[in-house]
Amino acid sequence: MLPPGMVQLKGQCGVAKGGPISGSDFLQLRAEDAPVKGLTAWLTAGLRDAIAGRRLAAGARLPATRVLAADLKISRGVVVEAYQRLIDEGLATGRTGAGTIVIGNRDKSDIAEDRRKTLDDLRLPFPPPEGIDIDLSPGVPDLSAFPRRQWLKAEKAVLDEITGADLGYGDPGGTPKLRAELIAWLRRTRGIRAEADDIVVVNGVAQALALLARTLRQGGVTAAAIEDPGSRGTRDLMIHWGVRPEPVPVDEQGIRADLITQDAAVLTPAHQFPTGVVLSPARRRALLDWGGLIVEDDYDAEHRYDRAPVAALQGSAPERVAYTGSVSKSLAPGMRLGWLIAPRRLQPALLAAKHDSDLGSPALPQLVLARLLASGDYERHLRLVRSRQRRRRDALLTGLAQHLPRARVTGVAAGLHLLILLEADGPDDTVLAERAAAHGVLVHPLSWHRQRPGPPGLVLGYAAQPPDRLAEAAQRLGRALTPP
Repeated sequence: MLPPGMVQLKGQCGVAKGGPISGSDFLQLRAEDAPVKGLTAWLTAGLRDAIAGRRLAAGARLPATRVLAADLKISRGVVVEAYQRLIDEGLATGRTGAGTIVIGNRDKSDIAEDRRKTLDDLRLPFPPPEGIDIDLSPGVPDLSAFPRRQWLKAEKAVLDEITGADLGYGDPGGTPKLRAELIAWLRRTRGIRAEADDIVVVNGVAQALALLARTLRQGGVTAAAIEDPGSRGTRDLMIHWGVRPEPVPVDEQGIRADLITQDAAVLTPAHQFPTGVVLSPARRRALLDWGGLIVEDDYDAEHRYDRAPVAALQGSAPERVAYTGSVSKSLAPGMRLGWLIAPRRLQPALLAAKHDSDLGSPALPQLVLARLLASGDYERHLRLVRSRQRRRRDALLTGLAQHLPRARVTGVAAGLHLLILLEADGPDDTVLAERAAAHGVLVHPLSWHRQRPGPPGLVLGYAAQPPDRLAEAAQRLGRALTPP
């Protein structure tokens, strides 16, 4: 029951399409509450609420302006102006002889479908397409392994210690505590040569690449070499920020450094995505002799199983390499925490771009990560995750050897994905990916990550699935990819 004086909403109001709505019941407005001034804004707000609250369905015809004005005891001119505002906002349309028709009340299913189409166009890993129950999208870590207890403990300790000043607008390059802990860890584990003040804390590698692309554009660089095959996401991001990605072939030794003609190159030298090859010593030397800016994406440096980690390129040429990494593969991509260490000549422009973008990354997660690094909890977590991922990789490899014995598998010594190379004279890899999807398994065709034609393949991420599901995925892939 509505409060005294409130207009009762009638069942038929705002539901029927095509026919006119009589009276003002659908508005749930009281004529006596109309303000002395601002009548048009008052009525427009009521009409918007009726549309948002679905009391007016798409296609509903609003009352004639005379009728609504008489019912609310206001000037007809006020109603005319309110209707016009709805039309200007795209919530209604005026048709000669048909009145004012609601068009702004879109069904939730329509909105969800539009969002789904956007995700499909971007080829994002979430949510997986309908019918998929084993998602092997590369780049998705084991989110179930997130160290909730350690994070909560560290966050409580941080909240007990920080002052109000720690939560204000600070250095856009990141909190001093995190930069100090990060540089000590990166020196020890990746051979980085830099100081804490060289670090810009960013919202993941994506923001690091965006800041670099913007800075390169300002310096007149409009194209960059990019590995082919290489990360589709990196390629799309560079295009978005106005730097044209120009493909350079990758072979069993890594990128063909001798074919780079651009002033900058975006690379994954420690574990090339998606082939998994490591940049050979000869190619490393050739790349360092080349002379341009190297953007080093160290996206999964923490995950090594069958060999010692390869030192970052940055340690060999700090003045030539912009180094970036994140916790997306070690903790969770939703943390949006990463770092960028660029040559010092670029740092003022990058720091200004970071400030202009968001004034700095959130302080509290930075301080919690700093504490995890300082306590050793982060490295203990990494050891646990490496052990889990080795078991998952082994389960997938065993299954592929059993169900796809002729498949050539590469990139297994490190990372969170592997690559199946297919027969050049066989079906297109997009066709094979569709066959896999028909069996409930989502994989990436290698061609998604190519700019130029090349041998077909399938990229399989294994980090997000337990061993038994990976064994099941291999069995399904065997059925999907083996000719009858």
